[in-house]
Amino acid sequence: QVQLVESGGGSVKAGESLRLTCVASGRTFSDCAMGWFRQAPGKEREFVAAISRSGIMDFYADSVKGRFTVSRDNAKATMDLQMNSLKPEDTAVYYCAAAVLHNTVVVSEGLYDYWGQGTQVTVSS
Repeated sequence: QVQLVESGGGSVKAGESLRLTCVASGRTFSDCAMGWFRQAPGKEREFVAAISRSGIMDFYADSVKGRFTVSRDNAKATMDLQMNSLKPEDTAVYYCAAAVLHNTVVVSEGLYDYWGQGTQVTVSS
């Protein structure tokens, strides 16, 4: 079992930054490939970013590439998402997710085993 708790969401204006953190517990963190997803009102949940177990590999959705950066600290069992140059279309509930024992970045939502409860990000124009 893996428990995931997100924090760092909030309300900002377009162009500003936020940093989300996901804290994991219950299993060796380095066993898990990790990812961030988001769900806007009335839309399907979508992939945002993923990072491999070691942190060497990462991957981003085209919509956030160059603006968002995912990182992890296996010693602290945390994963961060630095979000810069935020846009109103980034408004969503952001979820972190863990995929156990996958050896690369994981993009597919269906391959994730555990999910956090989500944190709201609201970007106004």
